[in-house]
Amino acid sequence: MTDLPPDLPQLRTLRTWHHLWVQRLDQAIAAAEQREAEIEQGRQRRPPAPDWLIERGLDGHTPPVAVHVGGCHMAGKRSVGVTEDDARRALAAQVPACTHCQPDNALGIPG
Repeated sequence: MTDLPPDLPQLRTLRTWHHLWVQRLDQAIAAAEQREAEIEQGRQRRPPAPDWLIERGLDGHTPPVAVHVGGCHMAGKRSVGVTEDDARRALAAQVPACTHCQPDNALGIPG
């Protein structure tokens, strides 16, 4: 016993309908593969995270707020990557060290 219709016109209609769905699925799969390839390409091209951050004040005229180790979860959106020497100079200039990531300890600067 089959669940397909017995006549040829209905079978051809079903065949066409399923063929259209397979094409839609193939297009959706291709689009998903393209998105994943673009995400991976972006991940590979992303520059490495900076080792040290300085969190800037609210505007360009206020002094820096804190020095952070790169990747610190407490670093705000106004943080910019700096070199190790810049981080050391900022700490020497009394810019506060983040109490969470403790860049002064990481740099071997006595607190």
